[in-house]
Amino acid sequence: MSEITIQDAQTKVDEWIQTIGVKYFNELTNLGILMEEVGELSRIMVRKYGEQSFKEKENEMQLGDEMADILFVLICLANQTGVDLTKAFEQNLLKKTNRDKDRHQNNEKLHQ
Repeated sequence: MSEITIQDAQTKVDEWIQTIGVKYFNELTNLGILMEEVGELSRIMVRKYGEQSFKEKENEMQLGDEMADILFVLICLANQTGVDLTKAFEQNLLKKTNRDKDRHQNNEKLHQ
């Protein structure tokens, strides 16, 4: 399988919505779905990396699949609201780099 850029992903999701998904759910519905998906990821994370144990059949849940669900819905929201995620990500990374260039290096908690 070839690598997919963020822009490719936005295009593929839009094509999927238009052909298989019929139409986008409205933005508030997709926000609710996004929160559901984050909750599902959280459930796996607290059981796999935290102190909670898996319930019966929960250990079949896939971490990557839940992350992909989150990405899919996030891309839907970006497409609906006209956000170019490539540009937004690049700007966000630049913002973090400028803001935090010394902050983390000087954080003694990270060097313990």
